[in-house]
Amino acid sequence: MAFYRKNIGGLHQAVRIALGVAVMVAALVYLAGTTAWLVALGGAGFALTGFVGYCPMCAMAGIGRGGVS
Repeated sequence: MAFYRKNIGGLHQAVRIALGVAVMVAALVYLAGTTAWLVALGGAGFALTGFVGYCPMCAMAGIGRGGVS
């Protein structure tokens, strides 16, 4: 049993993955130094929440499946 329940839908997951990857690529191409890596790490985290299907911030706000919607 997983430690989480999916709280975002399939389309939301796809959008999170696409935006996360786009942010990572844009950060590494257009930014320099430590800033690029920090922004790319944020994009990777965003894409990971889409890949897993669980958004901790949505869960805390009660948004998503089983929540407010």
